[in-house]
Amino acid sequence: MPKTIRSRVPGIVLLGVACLAAGFSPPVAAQQPQQAEVKLAPPTPIAEKKDELGVPSWDPAWDKTIEQSLPPEMLSKPAARAVKPFCPRFQTMAEVDRRTFWAYLFQALAGAEAGLVPTTDVRHTEPEVAVKDTVSKRLVRSEGLLQLTYMDADRYGCAFDWEKDKVLPEKDPQRTILQPDNNLKCGILIMKTQVIDKHKALASRSSYWSTLRPGTISYKVFLKQMTNIPAACRAPKPAVQATMASAKPSQ
Repeated sequence: MPKTIRSRVPGIVLLGVACLAAGFSPPVAAQQPQQAEVKLAPPTPIAEKKDELGVPSWDPAWDKTIEQSLPPEMLSKPAARAVKPFCPRFQTMAEVDRRTFWAYLFQALAGAEAGLVPTTDVRHTEPEVAVKDTVSKRLVRSEGLLQLTYMDADRYGCAFDWEKDKVLPEKDPQRTILQPDNNLKCGILIMKTQVIDKHKALASRSSYWSTLRPGTISYKVFLKQMTNIPAACRAPKPAVQATMASAKPSQ
């Protein structure tokens, strides 16, 4: 057997030489795209409370989903202007810290919108929002962590499949709109449209989310969830001048 193996090696080498001479290149293994560095975001107040109670809370895996799904524009200077009231140092932070801020922001948004429960859904009765969903052809229902709709699949390119979901129970976690990854990635697309494409501030009276509209009760709920922002975001504290010399005065 060893002789057989040795006798085949020169043939393989010759075949490789012949391929190169004929202009063929050996196949090159495809390189995997480099994943962005991620850092877990701090827990929001509601996440801390749920953890204390031992009930399902924010899944750290959702931080990774958010941070690795962010388009470059949401780490840019225009994004820094949009988020400045909440993250004053965004523009000077390392990229990994910018991603962490967005992970925290969406956690806070999910806390205010859905209490961090992925299967939350609400049918609104207010005339201004009780409209027909152009995809499901039913009254709009806000669903999932970020309270989104099937219409968002058409408006923002979200991966929601009404034809698949309509045969599943209302709160079935297998519904595409309720799957956290799908819901959060859709939220990123909506947020990009708002702060990058339309040049709006993060908090705006015309925001997609009522929790990001200043002056509303929902906005106050959101602000309570923004009290644990990553340390890298916070403006540096002013230096405190010494009031006395550290050494004892000479006698």
